[in-house]
Amino acid sequence: MATVQLVRESEVAETLETSPRSPEAKLGMKVEDLWDVQEPQLSATEKLNACFESIPVSAFPSGTSSQVVEIKSDTSLAEAVKILADNKILSAPVLDVDAPEDATWMDRYIGVVEFSGIAIWILHQSEPPSPRSQSFDTALAVAANGLTNAAGLGTLGPEDASATSGNFFEALTSSEFYKNMKVRDISGSFRWVPFLALQQSNSFLTMLLLLSKYKMKSVPVIALGDGKIDSIITQSAVIHMLAECAGLQWFESWGTKKLSEIGLPSMSHNHIIKVYEEEPVLQAFKLMRKKRIGAVPVVESDGRKAVGNISLRDVHFLLTAPEIYRDYRSITAKNFLTAVRSYLKEHHETSPMLSGMITCTKDHTIKELILKLDSEKIHRIYVVDDAGNLEGVITLRDVISRLVHEPPGYFGDFFDGVLPWPQNSRV
Repeated sequence: MATVQLVRESEVAETLETSPRSPEAKLGMKVEDLWDVQEPQLSATEKLNACFESIPVSAFPSGTSSQVVEIKSDTSLAEAVKILADNKILSAPVLDVDAPEDATWMDRYIGVVEFSGIAIWILHQSEPPSPRSQSFDTALAVAANGLTNAAGLGTLGPEDASATSGNFFEALTSSEFYKNMKVRDISGSFRWVPFLALQQSNSFLTMLLLLSKYKMKSVPVIALGDGKIDSIITQSAVIHMLAECAGLQWFESWGTKKLSEIGLPSMSHNHIIKVYEEEPVLQAFKLMRKKRIGAVPVVESDGRKAVGNISLRDVHFLLTAPEIYRDYRSITAKNFLTAVRSYLKEHHETSPMLSGMITCTKDHTIKELILKLDSEKIHRIYVVDDAGNLEGVITLRDVISRLVHEPPGYFGDFFDGVLPWPQNSRV
């Protein structure tokens, strides 16, 4: 399979010089102005911390914060999956339909539903049906009972792949149980309860730290006047902002460093969570659940070379198009990639999955990395050696974490009243 490599800075320099400055770049110029007046004895990271602390979240360009798509609490899981897939988003805040009109934002929203939460719910359907689930279809019950082993924490082997055939997911998606299960019914898988949000007056630094050190994929920004979400800032939006700032002094002082100079990748190849191509695709989603990660590479059976990437976003292909696996006796990771790529080509849809493995080396710069992450609209990139073997993985969170650091005692009582990991959370 062809590998997509990072382009060198010289190949994009001309475009950067001639393109008009975007709202994101204008924001970068504000950082530039603040950068110029910082104390000379400060390190580059300390300067950036001070600059971003001086800029409110409200200054983030509204065009890059993802559109606010809300899902009502009485929405079925089937409908929620379709909403997330159609809008090409990983998560959405859940609006409590029983909340009064004048409710505060903490009472108006009951959490954020993510593909990860829905994927976890899918895994738990491998357990035998309970007496409370009277609408659980007979066909689905048979399939679920055949997947009892998948519910455990052990590793799934190639022999288990046949249990995750297209028939199981067709039975699942056509069942009344799946169609009638409401988003509020899986609130135990929500990431934050009710969820963590910023006010428009909070600083850029706070937002960046939540997206990096505190592992949030997106941060809602609340308009306190009406208690509603004004915007949602994602890791991808921040990376896009950084890409638009290429050429500015503060960015270049940081962005021209090689990945190896700033400690990336932070994870060695021995610690990469991966699946082999002959393993069942359910193993990939199971690992994402257990390790709390957003994607895993699919590796050749006899080596360290990756042939594809499966992310939590891709779980919707099991639910929205289960018919594409009908001809497969088992849904291995390799068969999953093949089926989804064929489906995307047939429907003329764009997806990072069609680009093959997008890789870089430790000798690339952070600037080159950011430009590629932004242009390809991907959330992670794999680091390879000269032979194409996996050496590490770099995520959007890793990039942002190298931009700023958390000062001692910075958050104070910021997290009071917010439970980041509820006791019944399965994520």
